[in-house]
Amino acid sequence: MGLLDQINSPKDVKEVPKGDLPQLAQEIREKILSVISDKGGHLGASLGAADLTVALHAVFDAPRDRIVWDTGHQAYPHKLLTGRRDVFHTLRQHGGISGFLSRAESPYDTFGAGHAGTAISAALGMVEAREQMGGDYHVIAVVGDGAITAGMAYEALNHAGALARNFIVILNDNEMSISKNVGAMSAYLTRMITDPLYTKFKSEAGTLLKNIPKIGKPMWEMAKRAEESVKGAIVPGLLFEEMGFRYIGPIDGHRMDHLLTTLHKVKQLGGPVLVHVITKKGKGYTPAEANPVAYHGMSAFDLATGVAKKKAVSAPTYTAVFAERLIHLATADRRIVAITAAMPEGTGLHTFAAAFPKRFYDVGIAEQHAVTLAAGMATEGLRPVVAIYSTFLQRAYDQIIHDVAIQNLPVVFCLDRAGITGEDGPTHHGLLDMAYLRPIPGLIVMAPKDENELQHMMATALAAPQPTVVRYPRGEGVGVALDGEPRPLPIGVGEWLIGDATSEADVGLVAIGNMVHPALAAAAQLLREGVTASVVNARFVKPLDRALLASVAQTARRIVTLEEHALSGGFGESVLAALEEERMAGNIPPTPVLRIGVPDRFVAHGAPKVLRAQCGLDVEGIVASVRGFLKTDAVAVVSRAGVPLTKTQR
Repeated sequence: MGLLDQINSPKDVKEVPKGDLPQLAQEIREKILSVISDKGGHLGASLGAADLTVALHAVFDAPRDRIVWDTGHQAYPHKLLTGRRDVFHTLRQHGGISGFLSRAESPYDTFGAGHAGTAISAALGMVEAREQMGGDYHVIAVVGDGAITAGMAYEALNHAGALARNFIVILNDNEMSISKNVGAMSAYLTRMITDPLYTKFKSEAGTLLKNIPKIGKPMWEMAKRAEESVKGAIVPGLLFEEMGFRYIGPIDGHRMDHLLTTLHKVKQLGGPVLVHVITKKGKGYTPAEANPVAYHGMSAFDLATGVAKKKAVSAPTYTAVFAERLIHLATADRRIVAITAAMPEGTGLHTFAAAFPKRFYDVGIAEQHAVTLAAGMATEGLRPVVAIYSTFLQRAYDQIIHDVAIQNLPVVFCLDRAGITGEDGPTHHGLLDMAYLRPIPGLIVMAPKDENELQHMMATALAAPQPTVVRYPRGEGVGVALDGEPRPLPIGVGEWLIGDATSEADVGLVAIGNMVHPALAAAAQLLREGVTASVVNARFVKPLDRALLASVAQTARRIVTLEEHALSGGFGESVLAALEEERMAGNIPPTPVLRIGVPDRFVAHGAPKVLRAQCGLDVEGIVASVRGFLKTDAVAVVSRAGVPLTKTQR
């Protein structure tokens, strides 16, 4: 039996002899590699954080002491040490444990986090609660060097320094976030680690003192204790000290003896303390050490070779089509520039960066800055394309309104991962973007039915004189051929796919984005059951094609809207409002409407196919909902088959 097999809580970690703790960290790495190679997940950061995690749980008393992790990428070792070893194989699987921190999952997960940059603020809130309530526990925020590029982290550091409470921040510095870190802070941290003057001084001073007979060793110990008082004169920069923190480090995050000694001493210090720990992303697994970007998040792979287990690919991903078509468009228009927030690989823009390095901007984990940077560029005639995941763009909502929309600047927002994304769970499902974007005046919002329409929507957005949004899902397209040249679509105009303005149908299916092809498949199944269904591709969430909607209402006995988005505030709600206004104006007859979308809850993690079926968004769910809808005289607004939310009389 290994050491890890005997660990059921952090209390057990404290029973492990100090000399055996490095072995425990190694067994944690082996467990992570075994599970992630089979299931997929975030690998590199957790391998790098194994030693640090063991040391933290050996020194502090969680959950009494609050350890707050910034995102979950580095927290797999924490899960293994806090009672989840036996279910770790269910990581990110439907019904299994989360790949991120979850307060609902464990009392050791003190704060839920899926987006970077929140830990210091949340931990400082716990510190103040401790002060208000008269507690005496420690609060430790563990923040990656990528996360500390987020502006929110500096707001929290500034506040913490001013409050001067007992508070520990661990800067886990592996020189990576997801992609290679960028910006002045990354360069600053690298200088601190590698500065030759500091390194040379420390080495020579140690040698000199140790060689003095009898008194040399005590003097060296005293010098080490005094190191913090002189470091500011040698290490380039005094940022953390100037913000009110006592800076300690950098220390080797893979030397257990150094970690334990430092953390025990830090535990006794008062005031705000920042401990700078150097770790290696992918530690202990050669392929991950050599290519930390590729091994940040992995699908299943062969453990012996590190080669991903290839799945059959039938079509290019939406992300790949976006990137390739953007390069094509930028070749013809030198005004086009691309911006992302620490996600060049995730958004596909790494290929744009290779093609146009001087026209590509990775601003780090700073979505707010990304949006206003784009606004400034647009004022001077550039055509900025901001590619950010749907949920990550939520962080820049004020900037979209205040800096882009009010000034009517032609910024193009490309929202990757719109809809259900899968194993990363509720922090990454893009299920709210239509709701938060629809109310913004002047904003065009569109969603393609397939990868070919995506390229045309990109051309549409870049030709528009106002701000535009294109939302598209994660994963493969539907496999349609791409037209040779992207062309602008008429703004606010949808299309009939089955039926037309003169043909009657039992039901009209009005779909948006990646729900169009399931609508077509559902129409075919309904026809086999004797039900005629017309199908409309709305294309535009805003502005809606009211003329097309009126035609559907005049030709179909009932209407069903389909969206992979929250029902509250979504596409179907917009259609309902438009149809009611048309009815009140006497333009259309009263027509029952059924909305199919995501119910009013946060969707858990799991395979997208499973999650869509649970929400009634697969073909079988759509057919069942329509079948039930046609059997009743009531207008049922439902989120999935058999789950009515409201009911009104026809």
